[in-house]
Amino acid sequence: MCSCIIDCLNCFQGKINVREIYEDGHPEQNIIYGEIIVQLYPGQSDPGKAASVQLYSSSEIDPDTGIGKLSQKIYLKNGKIEKGMHKENEVKSKRYILEFNVEPGFGRPGAFLMRNEHKHKFFLQSAFVRDPYDQIIHFECNSWIYPSNLTKKGRIFFPNRCYLPNQTPDGLVELRIEELARLRGDGTGERKEWDQIYDYDYYNDLGNPDKGLEYIRPVLGGSQSYPYPRRLRTGRPSSNHDFRTESQPESFNIDIYVPPDERFSPKKLSEFISNVIQAAGRFVMLEAKAMFKEGSSHFESFNELQQLFTTTRVQGVEERVVKILKPAVPNDLLKKIKQVIKKNPVKSPLPEIIAGNKFAWMNDDEFGRQMLSGINPTVIQCLQRFPPKSKKGVWSLIKQSDIEQNLDGLTVQEAMNQCRIFILDHHDYLMPFLSRINTEGIRAYASRTLLFLRSDNTLKLLAIELSLPSSLPRMEINRVFCPAINGTEAALWQLAKAHVLANDSSHHQLINHWLKTHAVIEPFIIATRRHLSVMHPIHRLLDPHFKDTIQVNALARSMVVNAGGILEKTLFSGPISMELSSALYKKWRFDEQSLPMDLIIRGMAIYNENLPAGVQLLFEDYPYGSDGLDIWIAIENWVTEFCSYFYKDDDSVSSDYEMQNWWSEIRNVGHGDKRNETWWYSLTTLGDIKQVLTTLIWTVSAFHAAVNFGQYMYAGYPPNRPTSCRKFIPVEGTHEFAEFLRDPDKFYFNTLPTRSEMTLSIALVEVLSRHMSDDANLGQELSPKWIDDQRIHQSFKKFAHELKEVEKKIRERNGDPKLKNRQGPANIEYELLYPGTSSNKGSDGGITGRGIPNSISV
Repeated sequence: MCSCIIDCLNCFQGKINVREIYEDGHPEQNIIYGEIIVQLYPGQSDPGKAASVQLYSSSEIDPDTGIGKLSQKIYLKNGKIEKGMHKENEVKSKRYILEFNVEPGFGRPGAFLMRNEHKHKFFLQSAFVRDPYDQIIHFECNSWIYPSNLTKKGRIFFPNRCYLPNQTPDGLVELRIEELARLRGDGTGERKEWDQIYDYDYYNDLGNPDKGLEYIRPVLGGSQSYPYPRRLRTGRPSSNHDFRTESQPESFNIDIYVPPDERFSPKKLSEFISNVIQAAGRFVMLEAKAMFKEGSSHFESFNELQQLFTTTRVQGVEERVVKILKPAVPNDLLKKIKQVIKKNPVKSPLPEIIAGNKFAWMNDDEFGRQMLSGINPTVIQCLQRFPPKSKKGVWSLIKQSDIEQNLDGLTVQEAMNQCRIFILDHHDYLMPFLSRINTEGIRAYASRTLLFLRSDNTLKLLAIELSLPSSLPRMEINRVFCPAINGTEAALWQLAKAHVLANDSSHHQLINHWLKTHAVIEPFIIATRRHLSVMHPIHRLLDPHFKDTIQVNALARSMVVNAGGILEKTLFSGPISMELSSALYKKWRFDEQSLPMDLIIRGMAIYNENLPAGVQLLFEDYPYGSDGLDIWIAIENWVTEFCSYFYKDDDSVSSDYEMQNWWSEIRNVGHGDKRNETWWYSLTTLGDIKQVLTTLIWTVSAFHAAVNFGQYMYAGYPPNRPTSCRKFIPVEGTHEFAEFLRDPDKFYFNTLPTRSEMTLSIALVEVLSRHMSDDANLGQELSPKWIDDQRIHQSFKKFAHELKEVEKKIRERNGDPKLKNRQGPANIEYELLYPGTSSNKGSDGGITGRGIPNSISV
C-alpha cells in the first residue's frame, strides 16, 4: 500500500485521494475507507476503542437474514482532535479513520451499525465511507449514542441518499421497514433517555396534583372541551392524586425524555445552559436586591425601571441568592450559577425600544406601527362591519361620531369601503374567561381597538373599547376611550393602551408563538420520524426544519407552560393560560397557516393570480406582509423544484405509502381532535404536497422568527408590552379615581406587573430572543453534504440566491423614507424576516433581531 496513506486518511473527507490510497491506482475490492466525527462534551472522555462500527451492504443480501450483508466489526481508533484553538470546557470534535476489510462481493455499503461499549454516551456528528467504486457516501447522524448495556442493541444509520420506498436498494428494504417499526415502538412503558421511540400523548403533564390543589390543570387533547395537538409520549406513571395526570420529577430536571436524535448537541447544550444560567442568575439577583430594599412591590418611576439594565452590586446579595436556590437546584447546576454570580452579570442589553428614544413607546403612532411590524403582527385585520359585534350578538359602544372626526373627511362607511379601518380584536375569545381571570389581583378586560389607515400608510388610533362580563344575559359592561394628549384624559388613554397591550402580549405568547409554532408542529415531527425513513426525500427536506424542536417543547412543558411555570407567573391569564390556548386551537386550521391564506382571511390582501404568491397586499408598507411574501415565494419555489425532482406525477404521490401513512397519522392522531375537519389537504397530488411542505417550512422558520426573535427588542422593556394589569381603569367619583388624580404616574406603575413579574418576563424573553450559534439560517446548509444529489444542491443554491435577493429588498425598503412603518418613532428597522444567509456559520448567536433559523430551536 502507498506510503502516503496515513497522511491522506487524516485529511478532511472530501480531500481523500483514492489514487493515493490504493496501490497502482486500482481499488482493492475488499477494503473500504471512511471517517467518523464525534463531538466531545466537556468533562467526558471519548469513546475510543469502546465503540464499534459495521457496514451493511445495499446491493448484496445475506440469505440467512434477508437484509444486506454485514461486515465485521471495526473499532474507533487513531482519533484526532480537530485543528484549532480550544478554550477550556469548550466542546471539541474528534475524527476517527475507518478501514473495513470486507469479503469480496460485499457490494456498495448502504448503512452502518454502531455499538457503544463505553460507560458514557457520546454525540455522533457525521460519517462517510468511500465505496469500492470511488464514490463517497455521507451520513448525517447528529445523535447521542448510549452505552449498549442500556440500549441492548446498536444504532443503525442510513446514508444521505434519497429513495422513495419503491426505489430502495435491495439490501436496505427490510432494514428500512424494521427501523421504522422500531422507532414507532409498542406504545407501552416509561421511556428512558436512551430509547429511540416516538409515540403520542395528550398534554397530561402540565399540572402537578401531588403538589397541591392549586396545581391541578385539565388534560389538553382528546376531548371536545379541551382539544389540543399531541405531544411526544414519555410514559411516566400517573400522579398519586389524579390518574389522568402524569407524575412530575421530584426535583428540578431539564432531562425530560426526548429521543437521542432530538436532543441538543453538546455545543448547543453547553450554550443553552449558559444562557439560562445567565438569565436565571440575573433574575434571582434582582429579586434578592428587592428584598434588601424596603418599599413597594411595584416600580415607582421610569428611571427606577431602567436601572434593571445597569450593573450595581449590593452587599450580601450573592449569599442570599445561593440560599434561595439551594433547595431546588441540583448541585452541579448550583455550582455553575455560583460562578455566574461571582461575575455579577446583572446588566442586560438595553432593549431597542428604549435605546434611541426612552419614551417613543408611548407614542400612539408607535403603538399602531407595532401592530404591523412588531412581534405580534398577525392579529390586526380589516374591519368588516361597524360597530363591531360579538358572536353573542352584543354590539360595541364605539360611536360613529367618536371616530369620524379622525377619518380625513371620510364617513365610516366610506373608510370601510376603501379598506382603511382596521381592528385589533381581543374580545370574543377572552370574554368567557374574564370572570375566572379577574381574581387575586389581576384586573383584565377584553378589548377592541380601531385604527385608521392614513394616506401615508401609517395607522392612527381611533378608539379603544374595554369590556367586562355582565350578570345580565347578552349584556356587557363597556367603556370607550379615545386618544388624548393632555391632562386626565391622556393619562386614562395610556391606561387603556396598557390593557390592550396586556391582551396582545398574552395572545402573542400563548397563541401565535406557543400554539401556532411549537405545539402544532410537534405532531408533524413525530409522524415524520415514525413513517418517513431518513432515506425518504421528504424526511431529508424537513429534517433541518425540525432540529431541536421536540427538546425545546419538552423544556417548555417543564418550566414555561406548566402549572406554576413562567407564563402562569407573568401573563394575566395565569392558571387558565393553557385552557385559553386550547380554546383558540378550536379555530386552528392547517391550510390557514399559509401566509397568503392568512393575509386574505384578515383582509390584509386580495387574490391576484397574476402575482407569484397569488395575492396582493392592500398597502405596501406592511413590513411583515411584504417581507413575508418574498420569503414565502422563495420557499415555495424551492419546495416545488425539490418535489418535482422526486415525484414525477400525481400517481407517484398517491402511491408513496410512507407519505400516505405519514399524512394519515398527522390528521387522525397527531391532530386527532381535528380528524373530522374537511379542510385537510388530500395529499394525493403534487400540488397538495407542495402546499403542505411550503406551509410547514414557512411556519417553523419565517413565521417563528417573526414572532420570537424580536421579543427582547420590544417586550424586554415591560411598559411597552405589559403582560398583565393589576388595576381596572378608575371610574370618576370613586376612591380609585381620587387615588388616580393624586398621582397618575404612581397609579400607572401600580397597574403594571410587579417587580418580580417584570424581571421574570425580561429573563424569559432574553433567553428566547437569543440566536444559537450552531443553528443554520434559512438558505444555509447545516452540512455541505446534507443530501447526496448534485441536482438538489443546485436547486438549493438557487434558493439561497433568491433569499439573498430578498435581503437586498429588505435593506432597500428599510432605507426608503416613504415606508414609515419600517422604522417608526422608535427608529427600529424591521429585520425580523431578514434571512441572514450571508453568515458562514448560521446564526451568529446573541440578540440580533435578524436571521431566520431553519427550525424552532429555542
